[in-house]
Amino acid sequence: MIKVFKVLLYSIIALVLIVFVYWLSERILSRMSASREESTLPKTITVYVMSNGVHTDLVFPVKNEQMDWSALFPFSNTTGKDTTHRFVGIGWGDKGFYLNTPEWKDLKASTAFVAATGIGETALHVSYHKDVQENDLCFKHMIDTEQYQSLVNFVKESLDYDTQNKPILINTNAQYSDSDAFYEAKGSYSMFHSCNTWTNNALKKANMPAGIWATLDKGILSHYKK
Repeated sequence: MIKVFKVLLYSIIALVLIVFVYWLSERILSRMSASREESTLPKTITVYVMSNGVHTDLVFPVKNEQMDWSALFPFSNTTGKDTTHRFVGIGWGDKGFYLNTPEWKDLKASTAFVAATGIGETALHVSYHKDVQENDLCFKHMIDTEQYQSLVNFVKESLDYDTQNKPILINTNAQYSDSDAFYEAKGSYSMFHSCNTWTNNALKKANMPAGIWATLDKGILSHYKK
C-alpha cells in the first residue's frame, strides 16, 4: 500500500512539474519578440488580431485589390447568407473542439485528449463581421501589401481542397452564429501547437509582432497592447 501511495505521489509531483515547466516556457517565449524585418513599403491595409479570451483569429477586410475572401469562403456557406459583412475572422483549431464544444461546459475528456495529443483532425473557422471594435481583446495593426499577401498565403496553405481546388466545407449545425462556417484544414492540433500557435506563426511569417512560441492568446496580444 505504501509503494502504491509513493508511485501515486511521485506521479502527481511529476505532472505538476510538467505543467509548471510548460506554463513557464510558454509565458516566457510568447512574450519574447520574434525577430522580424521592418518593411519600407507604405502600410495601407488594416488587419486585426482578435481573441475571444482563449482563441485568436486574424481579421481581414472581406475584399480589397489583393484578395476577395468571399470568393474563397462564399457567404452562401453561412446560414445567414448576408453579403453586407465588411470583415472576416479566420482561425485554425482542433475540429472536435470546434464542432463538439460550443461552450466549456460541453467539453468531454475524449475531446480534450484527442486535441492535446494531436491525433485528431483540424478545421478553419471563418466568421464574417459587420464591424470590428478595438478593445482589450482586439487590436488593429497596419501592414503593407507584402505582409498581407503573406497572411493570405498562410491561410490558403492551411486549407484542404477538393478536386476542383475549392476549400472543403464541413457540413455541420455547430456554427456559433448565422455568419460563420467551418472548412477542412491541414495540420495537427496539440498542446504544443494550438490554435494560437497557428496565429502566432502567421504573424511571424508576415513580419508582424509575435512571440517566439505561443499556445495561449495572452502572449500574442501582449505584443499589440500599447
